[in-house]
Amino acid sequence: MSTSTVTHPPGAAATAGCAVAEEDIRIELAGGEPAQARIYGERRKGAAGAPLVLHFHGGTFVCGSLDNGRNVARLLCAAGARVVSLAYPLAPEHPFPKPIEVGYAALEWVYKQRVKLAGKGARVFLAGEEAGGNLAAAVALVARDRGHPPLAGQILLSPMLDPCAGTASVREATCSDAPCKWATGWQSYLRRPMDTMHPYAVPGSSLRLADVAATLVLVGPDDPMRDEALAYAKRLQAAGIPVTAAVLPNDSQWPDALYQPDDPGCPVCAATVKQRFIDFFEAEPSGAPPPL
Repeated sequence: MSTSTVTHPPGAAATAGCAVAEEDIRIELAGGEPAQARIYGERRKGAAGAPLVLHFHGGTFVCGSLDNGRNVARLLCAAGARVVSLAYPLAPEHPFPKPIEVGYAALEWVYKQRVKLAGKGARVFLAGEEAGGNLAAAVALVARDRGHPPLAGQILLSPMLDPCAGTASVREATCSDAPCKWATGWQSYLRRPMDTMHPYAVPGSSLRLADVAATLVLVGPDDPMRDEALAYAKRLQAAGIPVTAAVLPNDSQWPDALYQPDDPGCPVCAATVKQRFIDFFEAEPSGAPPPL
């Protein structure tokens, strides 16, 4: 692992409540090319480690970078987490399943490095927004199917989960090019029609959701991904998974502002999102999840 410390504008960091240095690293992945990543936050000293989050940025599978994931990573950091944000390979050059394979390899690396990164007893989480939410959900399924590593939870922010959803929230999107943007992203990510049937490519249509990690789903009231995300949350709950799902206070900037590297992100809902993260990190595994 090679590292270099980078400096970013302090104003945006302060907005999210995480004014610590951000460190760019290169992760040597077993059986593949090295992956670029960025670490946020500091290793927690003492008996209890910090929540350790592997984060996937948005960008409809075809664009986006570590900079575009900064707002969400800083919100996670502000909630007390140590965050490893991954620059996963993008479509169409790297379609399904390449981003998921790299994501799972990065998860294995994060788990092995958990004490060094976040302290003794650190629990590992996945998180992602939009296309990154798809990858987080997919990697959680892979981790379940392979029996390793153990996950404490997954955080899905306006996740792209089903290219065939055609939900009312997508149709009612205020941005006229939004449905086309996501359709184009899906077409670039899925190489062939049969990929739409694979649960790792399209978690929203997975037929088996039992034993997936506890889940937090956050969407906005005018969020194009709102309906499919909430439907996935209900299916997870029906499978016995502890799920918290919430529609955030009205903010016309959600979720687009989350991807803007020079923007404070979600000024209206930032405090709410931060508290949701804190509550999720602090939650203990329980029996029956609360109703959605």
